[in-house]
Amino acid sequence: MDLYSGEILAFNISDHPTVAFAIKPLQEALNKVAGRSYRTTVHTDQGFQYQNTAWRKVLKQHRAFQSMSRKATCLDNATMESFFHIMKAELFDQAYPTKAALVLAMTDWLDYYNQRRIKIKLKGRSPVQYRQSTSQSVA
Repeated sequence: MDLYSGEILAFNISDHPTVAFAIKPLQEALNKVAGRSYRTTVHTDQGFQYQNTAWRKVLKQHRAFQSMSRKATCLDNATMESFFHIMKAELFDQAYPTKAALVLAMTDWLDYYNQRRIKIKLKGRSPVQYRQSTSQSVA
């Protein structure tokens, strides 16, 4: 999630939380923010994937700074925990017959969240609309 606009830059859905599973969306997100004038910070919890040498190598290649939560410090992840609460409340009001149906529903919801779900703190815009409007006014 880009904390500037609240946009979900990249995601991955898998049965198992492997290092490769975590690196794929990291690379996608870092590619999306490449070339910006400020240093990118990537914040995570202390999961094994985020302590792995391959994860740190990708961050170094993109000149991104790693920020990691301390143990028992849930406030560091409050933004993502809030996002997951919204997603669960809006998406999981039903049972899905198959894993494929669940993945499709999650993918569609993430598109809705980024493209059409407006937020008051973004002046009534969706995350993508807000990013586009502010990048045009800065340029």
